[in-house]
Amino acid sequence: MSYQVIARKYRPQRFADVVGQEHVSSTLANAIVSGRIAHAYLFCGPRGTGKTTLARIFAKALNCTGGPIADFDVKDPRCVEIAEGRALDVLEIDGASNNSVEQVRELRETCRFAPATSKFKIYIIDEVHMLSTAAFNALLKTLEEPPAHVKFMFATTDPEKVLPTILSRCQRFDLRRIPAALIVGHLLTIAKQEGVKIDDAALHAIARGADGGMRDAESTLDQLISFCGKEISEADVLSMFGLTARAQLLALTRAVLMGEVDRALRELNELAKNGKDLGRLVTDLLNHFRNLLIFQVSRGDLKLLEVSEAEAAALADQAKLAPPDAVTRVMEVLSDCESRLRETTSKKILIEVSLLKAIQARNAVPLDTVLKQLQQLRAEAGGATASSMQPPSAASVAGAAPAGVANPRQESSAPDSSYASASAPAPMLADALAQVPTPKSGGSADLDGLWAQLLEAVGRVSQFTRGYLLEAHPVSFQGKLFTIGFDPEFADHLSLVDNAKNHAVLQTKLAELGHHGCQLKFIKAEAPARSAAAPVPANPAAVGASAALKPIPGAAKADKPPRFVFDKESFKNDPLIQKALEVFKGTIVEVRA
Repeated sequence: MSYQVIARKYRPQRFADVVGQEHVSSTLANAIVSGRIAHAYLFCGPRGTGKTTLARIFAKALNCTGGPIADFDVKDPRCVEIAEGRALDVLEIDGASNNSVEQVRELRETCRFAPATSKFKIYIIDEVHMLSTAAFNALLKTLEEPPAHVKFMFATTDPEKVLPTILSRCQRFDLRRIPAALIVGHLLTIAKQEGVKIDDAALHAIARGADGGMRDAESTLDQLISFCGKEISEADVLSMFGLTARAQLLALTRAVLMGEVDRALRELNELAKNGKDLGRLVTDLLNHFRNLLIFQVSRGDLKLLEVSEAEAAALADQAKLAPPDAVTRVMEVLSDCESRLRETTSKKILIEVSLLKAIQARNAVPLDTVLKQLQQLRAEAGGATASSMQPPSAASVAGAAPAGVANPRQESSAPDSSYASASAPAPMLADALAQVPTPKSGGSADLDGLWAQLLEAVGRVSQFTRGYLLEAHPVSFQGKLFTIGFDPEFADHLSLVDNAKNHAVLQTKLAELGHHGCQLKFIKAEAPARSAAAPVPANPAAVGASAALKPIPGAAKADKPPRFVFDKESFKNDPLIQKALEVFKGTIVEVRA
């Protein structure tokens, strides 16, 4: 008798023998018991998971002696005929080589005839997605209303290519990849029957390489028996198929999690030098980090993982080395590397760069954390500045003023909003500002006060807009029209400010200040002479940055306010800037005013 390969020798013959597809086998068996047998079935799934095997077993259950019977006798003559491919009433057709319209028409003609010896005439079409569109369409009517004695069973690895009109006429069963633990147990049973001694690590290596396909695992075991004889070790499996030892994989992942660049590169170089499959290495690394992430978020629940006891212990140890968000960033880098491996000419260089990126990603600080730290720094700096700028009380000012000298703060026609906004609570600020009297066109002090408040309010929304408006000045406020002027020297700012977005911001802020329904107009106008000093910045956080502004000696004219220049050195030495550089671990490349 000729040699029979393990995959055929140990092929399941009954529903109970199918490994890892209980959701399909139990459904088919229950359908037979209850008499709810459909006319067409579609089995989908990866290669080597049991699609054609289940179709044959179902055919045996339907056409066995006295059938349909779910728990049939495998030695029944009709079942033996089906298993050996000799049954006249069970026709197995290869969809890849019988995909034309003529062959489907021939099938339609033959299916009208009654079965020769069995109860049903069964057509098993493998790789049915290879049928042409015309062939599918020719099969539609027969598939929807076949003769009572005809059953169709389709198998495919790519159900997306099957026409929806075909799918809607079939009962669909999706087969899963078989878990590694079930593959290991089945291979161990076969090894005992074959008289082969194989260690547990070798079985797990075979299951890992099979990627959920039982037929691939059985073919691998068959090849290893031919190569190694009656004793098989993990080293034999790794050397034959270029897989990475579990210990080496754990060492490489630990180096990444510890941030040890030199060790990670040494481990990769050793694996490449020994001829390991680098593409498979990246996939194994990605799977390991995926298991590590699930182990962390599930708090050690091993029910969600397919790992051995040694791997579970390694996951428990490595889970302490990095938080879940760091592991997620490492997975993103490795996933990108896996997708680019098909296009690169030097896989080793790409993986080396990816390992370096993975280590950097593991050490990166999340952006949310950085923003929280910056907000905390701003709050601390703002509180310190506000306390140093706290205005004296009215009583203390009055007491400090000499007798007969009026308080200058009391003479002002409008309150100084810069101090109010720095010290008053935020909810009260709008109410305080709303009490400011409406300025008239003739009152320059009122107009200047409103302008200062408006700049402060705009700055809370957009510092960029406020920066442009610092070079502007209020011209007039007559009725509902607020006219804003730019000195000819800054006329180029008109096109940057005069747009719908800035109009809406200014109108909103004017409404908050008690001036509803105002319109804005920007013009080019000479700035009037101002004898008053520049207002104190309303935003306490801006006080530190204001130190970078210094007047240009001799640049101020009699009829214009003094111009200011941006001092780069003062900006670089600002404490807030230095702290931000420390948080971001960055350097200042260029400073622009």
